[in-house]
Amino acid sequence: MRMLGRVRTGLRGWGGVGAMAAVCALVLALALLLPQARSQDAGTGGSELAHAQQAADGKACDDPAKKEHPEYQTLPPSSQDGATIERIRARKGAQRKLWVGVDQNSYRWGYRNPNGGPGADLEGFDIDLVHRIAKDILGDPNAVLFKAIPTNQRIPAIQKGYVDMVVRTMTINCKRLDDVAFSAPYFKTGQQVLAPKSSDIKGYDGTLAGKKVCVAAGSTAFSQLEDDEKTKKYVAAKDIRTVPNQLDCLVRLQLGEVDAVVTDGALGASQAAQDPTVELKGETPFTTEYYGVAMKSDADDLVRRVNQILVDYRKDTADGWQASYDRWLSATLDKSSAESQPPPPKYLRKS
Repeated sequence: MRMLGRVRTGLRGWGGVGAMAAVCALVLALALLLPQARSQDAGTGGSELAHAQQAADGKACDDPAKKEHPEYQTLPPSSQDGATIERIRARKGAQRKLWVGVDQNSYRWGYRNPNGGPGADLEGFDIDLVHRIAKDILGDPNAVLFKAIPTNQRIPAIQKGYVDMVVRTMTINCKRLDDVAFSAPYFKTGQQVLAPKSSDIKGYDGTLAGKKVCVAAGSTAFSQLEDDEKTKKYVAAKDIRTVPNQLDCLVRLQLGEVDAVVTDGALGASQAAQDPTVELKGETPFTTEYYGVAMKSDADDLVRRVNQILVDYRKDTADGWQASYDRWLSATLDKSSAESQPPPPKYLRKS
């Protein structure tokens, strides 16, 4: 009852029983998801995360090609099998599935439909791609073992072999290229600011001065805020608050605990669809980023195979990239923007 009281206090402009029920559902989802996130943090190991964060400061960004175009640092597509794919296929019984790290609380990307009941399947743009990969590699689109991975555990989960890949709105950048391999990009987006419609925040600028800003730990938004604060690119926020998952930021915004969220524009648009009292601030993203499928650095055959699957996925007009975009994202994103088309691949590494 005490928590619900706080929720009611923070519901500025929501109004209505339906809106209240929506927030209660979000709070309940948060309560259910956080214990799982903690247990997965423990399972993947704190030392692994520390190692990944230290490696993020490594050599990749010294390479101008990786720094300027990290989305092109991938292997050419191929349909040939290799050691990684054979290991996946060699799994026995119920384990003979593709093990994939995903999000389960990013609306329209990877989430459980609240109207689907306790056993609702995961849905969304990322989930469609996972099913397509499983169909190609294992012959069954449902041969997937989904594992919910917090934002800051994506790289450790791959490195430790907890998952075969991560398909979780994961930006390709030069720092991460030291730790994992990426597919060709499958979505273009950029960082934006999410805040209440009534807020005086105008975007990623001086209007953030003195504000409390929420970001997901391990996200590119967090790195961007840190870097820009050091270089004084913008007037520093009052404080930056980190959470395990993006939905946690939306809940904190609804409770009035933070003034704004910095996140990928594509994710922010979906969060604005969940809550009509918030909106993206600023006309365009202030960065350019690309999502990719992340895999182990030495899983060359799997990287090539996923790139081939993406080639076919882009071409499939009946049930491919465009159909998935129209199903999940067209209602919240500008249909005339670059996001409404799959980004063209380019492969700089030789066969």
